[in-house]
Amino acid sequence: MEYQKGLEQNAQSYHKKLHELIDNYVHAVYAATRQFPKEEQYGSVSQLRRAALSVMLNYVEGYARQRKLVHKNFLEISYGSLEESSYLTGFAYKEQWLKEPEYGKLRMFEKEIGAMLWGILRKM
Repeated sequence: MEYQKGLEQNAQSYHKKLHELIDNYVHAVYAATRQFPKEEQYGSVSQLRRAALSVMLNYVEGYARQRKLVHKNFLEISYGSLEESSYLTGFAYKEQWLKEPEYGKLRMFEKEIGAMLWGILRKM
């Protein structure tokens, strides 16, 4: 019984950490895209923001689901959205819309979030 309780607490702690990381990532993306060229407002800005927000929205919705396969599907979508936003941050960096510190910060978030999401998916 105590062992099971410990596992549940670890899972809650992991969920909380991942939730906070994704939330910080989304806010960092929104802050970074404020510097993008105005002509990209309805292109790269919109797409990157939607992709980053989708990471969180699908993670939260998946976490709320009770069925394992449905939960897994939402986590896979979340991971896919992370890959999409990761490509877009790299694209923005190459276009010189992101400076090195912002780009490095976003990459750090993407790597850590990706590893955590993949860790959950691998165990399901």
